[in-house]
Amino acid sequence: MKSRQWVVTLGLLGLVAAAITGAILTRNWGSDTPPTARTTAIRKMLVNERPLKTARTMAKLASGWDERNFANEALRLGDHEVDLAFADALRDAANSPVQSTPQAREMYARVSKADALAKTDQEHIDQLNKQIAKASGERLDDLKDQLDLATAQLELDQDELGDAKEDLIRSGADPESVIQRQYERHEAAEHAADAAQTQAASNPDVNYRAGSLAGQLGAWTSLRGKAAQLAQARDEAGEVAKNLAAVHDVLEQKVSAEGTSKQAIREQAASQTHQTAGSGPTSATLASLRHLSQDQKDLSDLDKRIQTEQELQNAYASWIALVQGHQRIAAHGMIQSLLWILLIVLAVYLAGLAIDHHLTAAGMERTRLHTLRVVIRFAVQAVGVVLILFVVVGVPQQTPTILGFAGAGLTVALKDFIVGFFGWFVLMGKNGLRVGDWVEINGVAGEVMEINLLRTVLLETGNWATTGHPTGRKVAFVNSYAIEGHFFNFTTSGQWLWDELEITVPADQDPYPLIDAIQKTVTKETEANAKAAAQEWERADSHYKVRAVSPSPAVNLRPTPTGVEIHIRYVTRAEEREAMRARLNQALVQLLRGKGAVESVPSAS
Repeated sequence: MKSRQWVVTLGLLGLVAAAITGAILTRNWGSDTPPTARTTAIRKMLVNERPLKTARTMAKLASGWDERNFANEALRLGDHEVDLAFADALRDAANSPVQSTPQAREMYARVSKADALAKTDQEHIDQLNKQIAKASGERLDDLKDQLDLATAQLELDQDELGDAKEDLIRSGADPESVIQRQYERHEAAEHAADAAQTQAASNPDVNYRAGSLAGQLGAWTSLRGKAAQLAQARDEAGEVAKNLAAVHDVLEQKVSAEGTSKQAIREQAASQTHQTAGSGPTSATLASLRHLSQDQKDLSDLDKRIQTEQELQNAYASWIALVQGHQRIAAHGMIQSLLWILLIVLAVYLAGLAIDHHLTAAGMERTRLHTLRVVIRFAVQAVGVVLILFVVVGVPQQTPTILGFAGAGLTVALKDFIVGFFGWFVLMGKNGLRVGDWVEINGVAGEVMEINLLRTVLLETGNWATTGHPTGRKVAFVNSYAIEGHFFNFTTSGQWLWDELEITVPADQDPYPLIDAIQKTVTKETEANAKAAAQEWERADSHYKVRAVSPSPAVNLRPTPTGVEIHIRYVTRAEEREAMRARLNQALVQLLRGKGAVESVPSAS
C-alpha cells in the first residue's frame, strides 16, 4: 500500500475512533446547570401580569407529556402569583385613599351627581310601573308615555355616569377602578388562554430521537432555541422574586419600627371598648388597627408571592434540564450518524483498495480487468452514497411510491441497457446464438466470438453473398437486437437457404429442350438437400401448425432483348452454398455443351 493510501486510511480510522469516543461519552449525558441567559425588564403596570404571560408563551413550546407537566406547573404558579398580585393591589387601593386635589374632587362630584340622577330616574321608573299596574283607559296611556320619557332619561343619565367614571379612571384618581378593569381583562384572557392551551396540547412532539442526521440536527437546533427561551423565563422569574423580596424587606422594616406602638394601640383599644361607639379616639384607634392589619396581610402575601416566583423559577430550571437532556440525546444521535457515515466511507475506501489489489493484471487481460475494476468500484461507491443518504435523510416513509418513481426514471434512462439485458435471455434460448455460430445481425455476417449480458461480438466475414472471407474486424451489437431487431443463425437447425443461378440462351436457339434437362440435372444434384430440408420443414410446420413449403427446385424463363434468361432456384445448406453452386455450374456447362449451346454461359444471380 502506498504511503498516501496509508495516510488516508489512518485518517479515516482516527475519525472513526473519535466518533466512537464521542458516542460513548455522550450516551449517558444528563442535565447540567442550565446556561445563563440575559434577563428581561418587567413592564411597570399597576398589576404585573408578566409571570402568567411568560408561562403561557412557554407552554406553547412544550412537546411531549413530560414537558407539558412542567408547562402546566408553570401556568398554575404564574396564575397564582398574578391572583395574589391583584388581591394585594385591590386591597391597597381600597385602604389607601388617593390624595385629594381640586380636579379629583370635581370628578368625584360629577360621578356622584350622575349616580344620584341615575338612581332618581330608576326610582321614578319603579313608581310609574306600579301606577301602570293599577291604571286603565286614558290614564294608562298617559303613564306609558311618561315611562318612555323616564326610560330615555335614565339611559342618558347612565351614559353620563359612564363617561364620568371613564374620565375618573383615565385621570388616575381612582386606582381601584383601574385595577378592577385590568382584573376583568385578565379573567377574560385566562379563559381564552385555556382554550388555546387545549389546542396546543395536541402539537406534535419534537422527535429528538430521529433516525436521520437531518432530523437529529433539526431537533437539536429546536431544543437549543427552546432552552434559551426557558432560561430567559427563569431569569425573569428570579428578577421578579428579587424585586418582591426588596419590597418585602422595606415593609418588614416598617412593621418592625411600628412594633413599639402596636402594644399601645392594643391597650388603647381595650380601654375604649366600653366607651361610646363612634367617638374620635375609637375611630383613630380603629384606623390604626386596620393599618397594622393591612401591613401584616401585605407581608404575608409578599411571602407567598416570593415563594411562588421561586417555585416558578425552579419549574423553569427543571424544564430546562429536561430540554437539555433531550438536546444531548439528539447530539448523541448526531455523533452516531456521523460515525456510521465515517464507517461507510472507510468501508468504501478499503473495498476500493481490495478491488485494485485483486483485479490488477498485465498482458491480454489488462484492459478487460481494468473495465471490470472500474465497474465494481463504481457499484461499491454508488451503494456507499445510497447508504450515506439513508443516514442523512433517513429511510423514505413512502417506500413503494419512491421506488416506483425511481424505477420509472431508471427505466427511461436505461432503456437500451434493460432491453439488452433481457435480450441476453432470448439469445440463450432454444433459437438463440452460441459462440462459434455463423450468423447475420443487422446485415453484418460473421462468427460469434462472445455473448455477454449486454453485448454480442462477431468476427466479421462479410455479407451472405461473400461468406467465408473474414475481414478481421470485431463487430459488437447491443443485445437489444434480439428483441427489437432480427438476426439469422446459419449454424443451428433451420440453416437452409434458397440460392439462384441464371443462364442466358441466345435468341436463335429454342430454350424449351433445355428446360427438362436442366430440371433433371438440378433435381439430381440437390435431391439429398431437398429431402433433408423437406423433413425438417415438415417437423417445424407440424409443430407450429402452418402449411409446408416445397423444397423442390424451380426453373423459370424470362425474355430479354438479347435472348431468354433461365432462372434456377434451389435449396442448399448455408455452409455448403459455395460448393453446391460450383457443382451445379459444372454440371450445367457440360449439359449446355452436349446440347450445342456453347455460347451460353451460366451466371449467378
